[in-house]
Amino acid sequence: MSSAPSSSPSRSARRTSPDGHQHLARSLGHGQMAMIAMGSALGTGLFLGSGSAIGVAGPAAVVSFAIGSLIAACIALCMGEMASRHPVRGGFGTLAARFLSPFWGYLSRWLYWIVTVAVTGTELVACASYLQYWSPTTADGSPVVPLWAGIVLFAAIIVVINVVSVGSFGAIEFVLSSIKVIAVLVFILVGLFLVVFGLPSAPAPGLSNLVADGGFAPNGWGAVWLAMAIVMFSFGGIELLSVTAAEAKDPAVSIRTAARTTVIRLAFFYVLSIGVVVALVPWQDAAGTGDAVATSPFVMVFDRIGVPGAGHITNLLVLIAALSAANANLYAGSRMLQSLASDGLGPRGLRVLSRRRVPVRAIAVSSVGIVAAAVLAFTGVAGVFSYMMSLVVFSVLLVWGLILVTYLAYHRTRDGQETFHAPGGAVTAVIGLVGVVGVFATVAVVRDMQLAALVGVPAVIVATVLYATVVRRRRSVGAVEEAFAEADEFRERGA
Repeated sequence: MSSAPSSSPSRSARRTSPDGHQHLARSLGHGQMAMIAMGSALGTGLFLGSGSAIGVAGPAAVVSFAIGSLIAACIALCMGEMASRHPVRGGFGTLAARFLSPFWGYLSRWLYWIVTVAVTGTELVACASYLQYWSPTTADGSPVVPLWAGIVLFAAIIVVINVVSVGSFGAIEFVLSSIKVIAVLVFILVGLFLVVFGLPSAPAPGLSNLVADGGFAPNGWGAVWLAMAIVMFSFGGIELLSVTAAEAKDPAVSIRTAARTTVIRLAFFYVLSIGVVVALVPWQDAAGTGDAVATSPFVMVFDRIGVPGAGHITNLLVLIAALSAANANLYAGSRMLQSLASDGLGPRGLRVLSRRRVPVRAIAVSSVGIVAAAVLAFTGVAGVFSYMMSLVVFSVLLVWGLILVTYLAYHRTRDGQETFHAPGGAVTAVIGLVGVVGVFATVAVVRDMQLAALVGVPAVIVATVLYATVVRRRRSVGAVEEAFAEADEFRERGA
């Protein structure tokens, strides 16, 4: 569909959802929008998953993160243009339904819901792992506080934050994200000082660690590509720029600002942070050992150089970062599920909002990832973190590809009312698509990605069959147009 409908529902109709409840509250400000996106993207992928990427590519993981930043920038800018023009519920999924087809809108939203569910569980696994950094151990070396107990504790915290109100969620997420943004800045500044000047107890290493132990790319330049399967997990969360548009006070300004600042911050934080880690710690040590996630490479940096208490402080900060990311993804998943239900593409009972206009039922169902993570941890299943991370990368790559294809369709029908244009337009989208396809190709050789594909491909097939046999007949034909009409009216009023 290439143009707006000739008529739209009445103003009163647009203020109320089909079940008689109001639409989602538009309560998020400019700073909250930017920090929510940062809250999801600046989490475990950087602080914890970076060790795995370094293990694959060595110091050349810095290059992997730089390429990942470029791909993420293409996605964020294209998505930001669409969302600022059409701040609809369901974000990029509703846009795909309008500019591609209802099926692609359905598939992209369900895939992204799977992403948020898995990320929420993954981040809580990380939170619980960080908590074990302080836990005393038993005679056999096992932490006194089991992993599943930490998951339950932090799950309770984020569920309460999400069910209160979107305003409270935005305020808390702003604080949590601000803490970790400041923490990363301090880490970079202190780390650069240590690299250049060192301490009396730890001489400055300079750039020697970047070329020691096999050189800058000890496993070959092909490993830079293989590491992308891990690196792109770090950028999952930029999609929140689109999802939060339906609850922004002034989406045209907020999304434009958030898209630009998020791209710059992520590129700056990721590349410099990883550069500091591999400059201060020999890459083989920073790589860690498989699923031994209780100690982040960031914590290791300060522990190794003997800064008193710095390891504990850093561990607290990375725990906050993971908690913030889990919080943001539970929010995103619940909004995506509520959008699907409102459009007749999911259980209709999940479209209901509370009196504070919060999708409490959708939040409860979106907590399934938390339950799965706790059960896996309780039963002692090995590789919880890496398996869930791979499933996230597999699914989010499909979502990103659909976002960029949607932008190409949208770009052909732009109406001149955009307040923000993605630099490069269609060219930027194509560059992003090439990058996404390149990363997706790692499924041919990366074992964890192959395991994720064994789950992801059947999930896509099942979703497609369900759409063809059941969902298509139940789909609310006018729901997408109603969402666009409500968003356009709000945008025209100027909030």
